[in-house]
Amino acid sequence: VLYPLVSKSLRNIAAGKDPLEGQRHCCSIAQLHEHYSLGYPDLDELQKNPQPLIFDIEVLKVEAPGSYQQDPWAMTDEEKLQAVPLIHKEGNELYRQGKVQEAAAKYYDAIACLKNLQMKEQLGSPDWIELDQKITPLLLNYCQCKLQCEEYYEVLDHCSSILNKYEDNVKAYFKRGKAHAAVWNVAEAQADFAKVLALDPSLRPVVSKELRSLEARLREKDAEDKIRFKGIFSQ
Repeated sequence: VLYPLVSKSLRNIAAGKDPLEGQRHCCSIAQLHEHYSLGYPDLDELQKNPQPLIFDIEVLKVEAPGSYQQDPWAMTDEEKLQAVPLIHKEGNELYRQGKVQEAAAKYYDAIACLKNLQMKEQLGSPDWIELDQKITPLLLNYCQCKLQCEEYYEVLDHCSSILNKYEDNVKAYFKRGKAHAAVWNVAEAQADFAKVLALDPSLRPVVSKELRSLEARLREKDAEDKIRFKGIFSQ
């Protein structure tokens, strides 16, 4: 009798949605008698006309004892806190293997766990700040992945959000500088790299390399523009 509601929740999970999305604040039996759509025609029909069901269960994989990892939405607060270091470690290993997209997904999951916990704390409270300081290195790792995936505007947004709270975060300035350079925000990139040097002069060789790369790209762009405009004005 309750299968349509259970099936809807499972389909939401598979789609990355909240399993309780669309459910009303009443008991399941009451929901069955209300005239509203579950969002799936086959489930709507089954809800209107219940019938015996036969299930085929397929074994997709066999996991070793202790290897199963719950999805973040299914974890308790304590489980989320315990899972974060493990997820972080898995993300680092995937990144070392060159699996950047998979690593980004791991960092995202770890951030989601901590953000969920942080939402339950008062903004600016000691517990909120402690969680935020755990989120920051994960978010920087996530930004590193996004830099490699050439998703520069997401890097700009995240690094700026970090710097709004932590004005001396060298890594955030450096990654934001690289993202600015990639999207031709030359003045902003130079300002961020200058801030990196002011905070940590030992990074001068790395910053100098980035600035030389930016200058070389600018020269190439200027040369291309001259050729393009020359062709336009000579017509």
